[in-house]
Amino acid sequence: MLLCFDDEKAIAQRAADAGGLALAVIERHRFPDGELRLRLPDPLPTHVVLWRGLHQPNEKLVELLLAARTARQLGARHLSLVTPYLAYMRQDIAFNPGEAVSQRIVGAFLAELFDAVITVDPHLHRVATLEEAIPVRDAIVLSGAPLLADHIATQRHGVLLIGPDEESAQWVAQAAQRHGWTSAVCRKTRHGDRAVDIELPDLLIAGRAVVLMDDVASSGHTVAQAARALLRAGAASVDVAVTHALFAAGAIDLLRQAGVGQVWSTDAIPHVSNAVSIVPAVVQALHTLRTR
Repeated sequence: MLLCFDDEKAIAQRAADAGGLALAVIERHRFPDGELRLRLPDPLPTHVVLWRGLHQPNEKLVELLLAARTARQLGARHLSLVTPYLAYMRQDIAFNPGEAVSQRIVGAFLAELFDAVITVDPHLHRVATLEEAIPVRDAIVLSGAPLLADHIATQRHGVLLIGPDEESAQWVAQAAQRHGWTSAVCRKTRHGDRAVDIELPDLLIAGRAVVLMDDVASSGHTVAQAARALLRAGAASVDVAVTHALFAAGAIDLLRQAGVGQVWSTDAIPHVSNAVSIVPAVVQALHTLRTR
């Protein structure tokens, strides 16, 4: 059985249909003081999958706690979490004295609740594998990069694939290799959440169809700065492809003002820019888990 919440029913239904799973929506009631009451199907089968993306994560982490513990009580013996966007992964060390290392804390929390975790392009840097962040038996990482690359190939020819910063290198290289494109990354100096300087890579940009690719875009400032610099350097066009379209309010307008043409994303996070679906890859991962 696949469990989900009402706000993610559409994508969960597609996954359930493709994977031959029964779908049930967890009933959720919010009391006036903000507390939640959840109701799950009773009883549950021994193998249960819970779909919950962790964009805007804080309340959702409480939902996972309540849902997972209740699922165990109702008969689930193997509990898998499909979380297309995995929150709290960026803070993997204490950058300043006294800081909470949220990756370790949230990772351990999820590992206590679930037997398996499936996610897409987690924001890991100083940690090499998802298993290190979330110590479960099966920690499965999917990538939106090849999906986006295949879509880009239908839209643009002679692509120059650029990452807006060094952290994007892993996704850019993966996508570029798939279609034999030239790729490189910019150098970013961050001065705050919305203040960055961008240095372009040393290669010919003039006349090229450039696509900026990253795992996630939120405020849009880094991508917008990179787009402006690329257009000043003579790029024929600049489009954007991201796995996770977090896009805060005003971010798309900011990209348009910077000269960005198209914005493409996966449906790991619902957004008007969604161009490709992660569902087939998730269904395949679930099938792999069932056959182990």
